[in-house]
Amino acid sequence: MSKDDYYVIAYKILAYLYACLKQGESLDLEYLTSESFKINLDYWTYILEHLSKSVYIEGVTFVPILDKGNKGIKITPSTRITPLGIAFLHENSMMNRAKDFLKSIKDIMPNL
Repeated sequence: MSKDDYYVIAYKILAYLYACLKQGESLDLEYLTSESFKINLDYWTYILEHLSKSVYIEGVTFVPILDKGNKGIKITPSTRITPLGIAFLHENSMMNRAKDFLKSIKDIMPNL
């Protein structure tokens, strides 16, 4: 598993959203970017689109970019993890492998 593996990035996103929800903290929208995760925009869009379609997260809007043939992403402060996303975070074996890979809350939460 590598730092740019789908499940590692999905774990980071879901764990971050869950921590913000539990602590009542506002999202750091600058953290939730492809640049922050050091991945390309198409891959970032793919991950968020599938987390959203699987109903693991809510509050993400995808808008077509007319001249590019791909989608733009709008993440708002109301973006959050869903109960299904919380269950996926805790019960999925690949999420557990990603968690073990990261080993440290410093890899999950920004500014720690």
